[in-house]
Amino acid sequence: MPEHRHASARPSVTGPWVIDTRDIGRRAGSSRAYQRSVPAEGLGLEGVIAVPAGGEVRLDLLLESVVEGVLVTGTASTHVAGECSRCLDPLTDDVEVTLTELYAYPDSATDETTEEDEVSRLQDDLVDLEPVVRDALVLALPQVPLCSPDCLGLCVDCGGRLADLGPDHGHETIDPRWAALREQFGGNRDNPEEN
Repeated sequence: MPEHRHASARPSVTGPWVIDTRDIGRRAGSSRAYQRSVPAEGLGLEGVIAVPAGGEVRLDLLLESVVEGVLVTGTASTHVAGECSRCLDPLTDDVEVTLTELYAYPDSATDETTEEDEVSRLQDDLVDLEPVVRDALVLALPQVPLCSPDCLGLCVDCGGRLADLGPDHGHETIDPRWAALREQFGGNRDNPEEN
């Protein structure tokens, strides 16, 4: 019966976020630039501000071989959409972040001396950019997006946009403790038309 040898199974390079670093090599100083657009629909703070349907992240990166692993530097940029947290109007923005991340080689000093979640790691010479890019972009998004820094928001009584209602807009408020007396005697003493 013939002996079957199992070739070392390399994971398939799947997904646009994954880069195979074998063509860079492990000689310190070797580098290669990468530009690509990757799908990122929904990246962000869902329901607040996020990459819209069909949206992408543009990556402009340099991968450089260093003694401890592969150093990734560059930028990630995308277009986001959401709504103003004060007036609820739709808004859009462009976001760009600068990336600097070391992916440690297996069994390197960095790999051996750091905790699992302290540094990214190469797995079978593959760099998975998605977690690093997603974290950086989400942290760059405003937690309270505004259509403009001086947005007045909505009227708490009628829900209209204060910017559209004008400076004279207001609502008469009656202390609830006096509301029963008003109902008893009807109308408003200050405004005889309501009596």
